[in-house]
Amino acid sequence: MTQIRTRLERGRGALGPALALVHTGRAATRALLTAELGVTRATAGAVAAELEALGLIRVDTRPSGPAGAQGRPSHRLDVAPAGPVALAAQVHADGFRAALVGLGGEIVATAPGSMTVPPDPVHVLGAVVEAGAGLLRESGRVCVGAGLAVPSAIAEPEGLALNPLHLSWPAGTEVAEVFAGRIAEVGIAGPDGGPVPSFVGNDVNVAALAEHRHGAGRGAQHLLVVASGHRGVGGALVLDGRLHTGSSGLALEVGHLTVRPDGRPCYCGSRGCLDVEADPLAFLEAAGRTPGPEVSLLDQSAALLRTEYADPAVRAAALLMIDRLGRGLAGLVNVLNPDRILLGGLHRHLLDADPEALRAVVADHSLWGRSGSVPVLACALNHNSLVGAAELAWQPVLDDPLAVLGG
Repeated sequence: MTQIRTRLERGRGALGPALALVHTGRAATRALLTAELGVTRATAGAVAAELEALGLIRVDTRPSGPAGAQGRPSHRLDVAPAGPVALAAQVHADGFRAALVGLGGEIVATAPGSMTVPPDPVHVLGAVVEAGAGLLRESGRVCVGAGLAVPSAIAEPEGLALNPLHLSWPAGTEVAEVFAGRIAEVGIAGPDGGPVPSFVGNDVNVAALAEHRHGAGRGAQHLLVVASGHRGVGGALVLDGRLHTGSSGLALEVGHLTVRPDGRPCYCGSRGCLDVEADPLAFLEAAGRTPGPEVSLLDQSAALLRTEYADPAVRAAALLMIDRLGRGLAGLVNVLNPDRILLGGLHRHLLDADPEALRAVVADHSLWGRSGSVPVLACALNHNSLVGAAELAWQPVLDDPLAVLGG
């Protein structure tokens, strides 16, 4: 017993890193966990046992190797199937949604999304938190925290939404305070019985974090993500596994790169920004289509690219968007030198429609040209902003599982 306790004490500093390895799929067995942590088999076993005791992972001792394989088979590691969850919420121009997200980035439950976003942030966030509270009651799962994704730059540490233009919210809305207040009002409690901690982030920032941990950004050291969701264009940079948000949370406002100096007026006061030149509304207008109210602008644009790309007007509009987007991406490549670019929302569908055209524009206008072109790929996760919002809530657990769940 003394030896087991000693191994556990030595391994407690490895609990967070070990959980992160299982969370991101890099340690599917105890042997991989041992190798990644650089510890002994005994210490890795003690760490895995502690994480299992905390209800975070499952250790499967059944043989995992093929019949007749040499050597002792390694125990399999996975997230606990009924373990804790994070409450994730997303608000965008065409609606809002709540979900429960477990370790591994798995969405375990979602509430039906609303297609109406009133201009009152208190009302909207109250509704989305109520929906999340209902999911938690139905699931009976422990909640470790709550994360919110919004289409605005978020000033840190105050949690102010500086430019929620597409939501018709006032500039400087105290979104973090409002979100935390609604959570406290509905009584969502954490493992210690008190109100759960809450976090707020820009929607593309948190989507990039999710893609880096669970999607098409795995393994990238300098990951650039650019996306046009329901309105506008956003960007994010993940450096060595951490979001780069600048000195006060306002980095990578790529939507306000100028790609047409004589283009249409932008909400920021400039002209020809990506935000108004390469989003779903710009695409639909360029294709000569009048947006309808039935589904979101993003869904209308995606359907048009998927089913009517042979239409000359649709193809011309897509190539116009590709040219504008590609020029913007080339400028970012010149400044940031990423090792991978991921595209989401409308931009993902543009890449799918004509991948070589977009990659050629980026290569032709970047400093390194075709000889040093950066891979341009599509985002892989559905609802990556929701998953990313949950990542904000999971981070304290990944940093110190015992501090959050040790009681």
